[in-house]
Amino acid sequence: MDEHLASIHDGFRHGYARAGGVRLHYVERGEDNASDKRLVILLHGFPECWYSWRHQLLALSERYHVVAPDLRGYNLSDKPSRISDYKLDKIVQDVRALIGHFGKGEAGIVGHDWGAAVAWELARQSPGVVWKLAALQVPPLAAWQANFTFDQLLRSWYMLFFQLPRVPEWWMSANDFDALESLFQRTTAGKNVFTETDIAIYKAALREPGALTAAINYYRANLPALFRRRQASGNGENGDRVVRVPTLFIYGERDFAVAPDTVRGVDRFVKASYTEVRIARSNHWVQQESPAEVNRALLDFLDGI
Repeated sequence: MDEHLASIHDGFRHGYARAGGVRLHYVERGEDNASDKRLVILLHGFPECWYSWRHQLLALSERYHVVAPDLRGYNLSDKPSRISDYKLDKIVQDVRALIGHFGKGEAGIVGHDWGAAVAWELARQSPGVVWKLAALQVPPLAAWQANFTFDQLLRSWYMLFFQLPRVPEWWMSANDFDALESLFQRTTAGKNVFTETDIAIYKAALREPGALTAAINYYRANLPALFRRRQASGNGENGDRVVRVPTLFIYGERDFAVAPDTVRGVDRFVKASYTEVRIARSNHWVQQESPAEVNRALLDFLDGI
């Protein structure tokens, strides 16, 4: 699979890093003269891999050294066997170690879906290693908990389904991953967002031994925190639940998984400069559905003082 993906964009270079006790596969671009460029790390979500950032790897790499890893458990990265190996703190440690692998003390962190959850948590725990944070679709955990509604519970039905042993894996992989293909085709705001090649790549990534169970284990390991109801204070002073780095939040307003109410008042949880971009016609896969708008927002944000 590695060679097949490499042939899609000749400018993408594949590599491996030892991070957080696991071996992570990554794709990078803009590594030429990397010592003169700031590092930007792109973190994917479920059920994807580094490939979800193909448009951003191209757009950002003229100005930045851009790295898109397969998160632990996905595609060509290591796949620990225990559910507890997929707790959020473990993934945060991986990203912190990945920054060090590239000889940097800090990075711009961009995350979507689970990658956004990791990005928020890294910035909260270790603001010194995040020079800027961009999160797509998923708000910080504190906002998710404070805003959680019955509507969000209904949209999150699959998280509860994923708690079952073995059944979710069977359902996802049946008939050549028909559920995956249907997911991508039914939950985009426009037609032809995902080509046959795109879907084939995502299927191949989940066919890697242990990858499907590992991807679902993110939900098994972190469900209690996601469904714990907590109130936010009115003035945004939420102690250590506040992010203190410059932040961009991008939200496709037709998201099938994350309700509009769930992303209310994200700025309450950011005690630094904050920018929010709404893309009215995009669904959950915003950086793939609206790459031009997302790329422009990311470049404006990363380039800004």
